[in-house]
Amino acid sequence: MGVFENLRKGQHYAISDPDYQAEVHQEINRSEHLSYLISQTDPNEQERILDLENQLLNDQMHDGTYFTPPFNIDCGSRVFLGKNVFANHDLDIMSAGTITIEDGVMMGPEVALLTVNHEPKNIRTVYTGEIHIKKNAWLGARVSVLPGVTIGENAIVGTGAVVTHDVPDNTIVAGVPARVIKTID
Repeated sequence: MGVFENLRKGQHYAISDPDYQAEVHQEINRSEHLSYLISQTDPNEQERILDLENQLLNDQMHDGTYFTPPFNIDCGSRVFLGKNVFANHDLDIMSAGTITIEDGVMMGPEVALLTVNHEPKNIRTVYTGEIHIKKNAWLGARVSVLPGVTIGENAIVGTGAVVTHDVPDNTIVAGVPARVIKTID
């Protein structure tokens, strides 16, 4: 079993661990290089951007899915996408802990999806929490989603929210930390 699967199961790793360095940092280097190339490509070269995005995200950029450059994704192999997913510019994904984004999800500019955290008593040790964004959720501009959070189907996350806990289906949340504002009928 590899480091990424161990992280998904709750194992903590020292950032100096040779296995962590070999597997995770190899993927970070690959993903950051491709993110850089995408961000430096002329917006009129859509075919090249799509090719690079497919290299980064394991051929998942199809069926209406589109990420607007520039963006940064540190572990592209740990992002799993549905159909018709849209992300506006400046998306920031730290995905060592795995991120699943289902069909129809929309994300505004400067959204951050963060699966990695550090132990408070030993900041050189990392652990992760998987993020799962369910069908037709909408994340407003500058939303931050923290490790281990599931955002429910048809949920709306208001601009600037910091999501620290799961969001139920069909609800609107906002604030820092995000709290339920109302249920969608």
